[in-house]
Amino acid sequence: MPRCSSNVAADLRLTQIDSEMVRMSGTTGMAIQKLFWTRGLLNITPARGVVLAILAALAMLLMGCGDRRSPNQLRISDLNGERVDPFQAIDAKAIVFIFVSTDCPISNRYAPEVRRLNSDFATKGVKFWLVYPNRDESLAAIRKHTTDYEFPLKALRDPDHLLVRKAMVHVTPEAAVFLPNGRLIYHGRIDNWYADFGKQRPAATERDLEEVMKAVLAGKAVRRATTPAIGCSIPNAQ
Repeated sequence: MPRCSSNVAADLRLTQIDSEMVRMSGTTGMAIQKLFWTRGLLNITPARGVVLAILAALAMLLMGCGDRRSPNQLRISDLNGERVDPFQAIDAKAIVFIFVSTDCPISNRYAPEVRRLNSDFATKGVKFWLVYPNRDESLAAIRKHTTDYEFPLKALRDPDHLLVRKAMVHVTPEAAVFLPNGRLIYHGRIDNWYADFGKQRPAATERDLEEVMKAVLAGKAVRRATTPAIGCSIPNAQ
């Protein structure tokens, strides 16, 4: 998001109002410029101050200055029925969504690992969310599930699959990691404990989600942006 300032008009030339007075890129600058040229406002000298004020206000509005919401502006229901924006995490270095379901055996077996990751990274600037994407899971069943498996994470319901599509996930359990600017940098398995359905290792040898979070916190590039996740399919996931 561009830096916002009360001196937006500082870049505007008071003595010569021409096409250079709007120093913006993309369709926003072009739209404002076209608007003022077609209406002939640039030639109205007595109203020059008014024109500058209007232009500055339009620039701030269209470029997002003064709008402190996240760039994603998603509203997802939490377990209290409140609509929240999970991307609006103050000072978060990464935002992690872990998609789970109440009746998936593989998903449930990952509960201890999910708790461990939250314990290790939540205090380091990583924001965790638990996401229940299945439409047929009742609120009562989800609440019981979070209690039974002692999940300390805040939980969301995503029956409309807004997060499912944005995170590009298809099964539970599956993880997705976003940067604060909304860019998806990883989606896939939590680790390689499960090699395939019915085939699991004694212990994971590759901890993919943990590697991604360590890379983000260290300011390094993520080694793999996606990995295949083994689990229960999310119905109607696209």
